[in-house]
Amino acid sequence: MFNSRDTNMGYDDDFDEDLPDIEDYPTLISVVRFNKLIPSIPWFSEVGEPLDQDSLAAARDYMDGLGFPGAFVAEVENWEDAAYAAANPEFNSEWWDAEEQLRMALTTSALELMSEEDLNLALTHVSATASDIINSAVEAATMDAGVEDQELIRAAVGSALQSCHQAALVLAAGEEDNHPFALKYKLFEHGHWPIAITGNSFNIF
Repeated sequence: MFNSRDTNMGYDDDFDEDLPDIEDYPTLISVVRFNKLIPSIPWFSEVGEPLDQDSLAAARDYMDGLGFPGAFVAEVENWEDAAYAAANPEFNSEWWDAEEQLRMALTTSALELMSEEDLNLALTHVSATASDIINSAVEAATMDAGVEDQELIRAAVGSALQSCHQAALVLAAGEEDNHPFALKYKLFEHGHWPIAITGNSFNIF
């Protein structure tokens, strides 16, 4: 999915009018293809379930790639524990800073390949597609679990939307699928919620 060099597939017709020259920008085509796949992701469908080996490997590579080789995976078992992890004031500020630096670097790289207007337009399309899909998925998952904590629901939605944005930037910049943001998105693809690194713990629901 994150092979940004494979641009032979068709692109989303919704982008035709807004980006008439999209065929001249291979990484933009990759973002459009990514946008088309968002509805097929099993968002939050495996929260609370044990992580499989592929998910654990992605989590390990994410931590290593982000610069936290000493961190370990902490599997979150239920929504109550997820609420605690999401609201924990002990968030690792270095983790946040590391992600922000990656985001800025990807944005700079993407703007070397396309205009700011085109990049913002593509990211807006991704956000618009993801918003309804993710809101519906979180609503279904929390309703099934009897969760009424609106702050927690907003945190789950916001985290997934942020990951979509980050993953789209990976593609726009022409990066590969071993980028930390691609690896974090992979955990969402597997139905989990990678919440945050707190201390030395990477909390994944």
